Amino acid sequence: MMDDIAWRRAVRDLGPLIARTVRNAATLPVNIVLADDRTVQRLNLRHRGKNKPTNVLTFEPAAPGLPGEIVIALGTVRREALALGRAPRAHLAHLLVHGCLHLAGYDHAQAGEARRMEMAEARILHHLGIANPWRRR
Repeated sequence: MMDDIAWRRAVRDLGPLIARTVRNAATLPVNIVLADDRTVQRLNLRHRGKNKPTNVLTFEPAAPGLPGEIVIALGTVRREALALGRAPRAHLAHLLVHGCLHLAGYDHAQAGEARRMEMAEARILHHLGIANPWRRR
């Protein structure tokens, strides 16, 4: 995990939130990288051909037994949380769960897959005491 003062200012109890979320969501070892939008934009371009920041990128382990990696962009998390009327803390937890589920083999390319992934996210977030991000307000 990258130690960044901007992340610590944006999300209270950052370390414990990450540890608890990963403990409840990850089925494989994972490294969490808390980055800025520019870093995530460069990674998104290099690995997905998209020249823009995104909220979360998930990278499969480089080899069996090695951890996967979840990279999350602070600026994007802040903007999305504001637009969705959520706390950055809750949105970060959701994105961590989302990334962990990708590493566990979940995807959302097809409607049925997406629904299965959303239901898994909601279950894990409920266990963490965080509201279902898929339920309309």
